[in-house]
Amino acid sequence: MKRVAQTIRLRPEHREEYLALHRATWPGVEAALRTANIRNYSIFLRGDTLFSYFEYHGEDFAADLATIADDPETQRWWKLTDPCQEPWLDTGAGGRWSDLVEIWHLNEEPHT
Repeated sequence: MKRVAQTIRLRPEHREEYLALHRATWPGVEAALRTANIRNYSIFLRGDTLFSYFEYHGEDFAADLATIADDPETQRWWKLTDPCQEPWLDTGAGGRWSDLVEIWHLNEEPHT
């Protein structure tokens, strides 16, 4: 399992639109994420900064990301959400969002 954390800015003038879209995320968009082995996906907001976290449970991350990008409903979703976002200069492997480096993780069991 691969843990992925990313960040992007939310354009203040699109805040309510973006929040409304995510209050009613399209089932097809969620299905595409599940099909691509994405689990435990959350998006958080602090001020105008969005933070996302998800877990990848597949074998070929790049190929699974490509299936999401090829999904027609996800493409329509991105046409609505992309204008709400302002990428950082250093976008990551997942496209518009910038990857964060994991520096620590609490394991389920203590080290022995």
